[in-house]
Amino acid sequence: MKAITRYWKRATLMLPVLGMLLFLAGCPTSAHISDVERDPGRFRGKDVAIKGNVSESFSFMGQGAFRVDDGTGKIWVISQSYGVPGNGREVVVVGRVVGGISFGTRSFATALQLTQRPHY
Repeated sequence: MKAITRYWKRATLMLPVLGMLLFLAGCPTSAHISDVERDPGRFRGKDVAIKGNVSESFSFMGQGAFRVDDGTGKIWVISQSYGVPGNGREVVVVGRVVGGISFGTRSFATALQLTQRPHY
């Protein structure tokens, strides 16, 4: 009987740890733009969170793109469903790193495709 009680105590102690691991596994990686530019293959296809200021933006037929500068570099962010913040606005964006994407008449070697609404 003591063995069963000990087992359940361990199991209930491990449950919160397991929950935290699952939670953290679903969180996007926080990165500097210079890290993404230096090694885009490491981040390609993964969600990345970047914080910075919008330096340029444009929209085209309900979609848009804006450039984020975090002090280490600049990267274009493609928004198909979440709108485009104004120039100078501080944002936190979460998006999937993509390469070789075209938007309107522009092409981007490395960009972020938004997967969540930007946080202001």
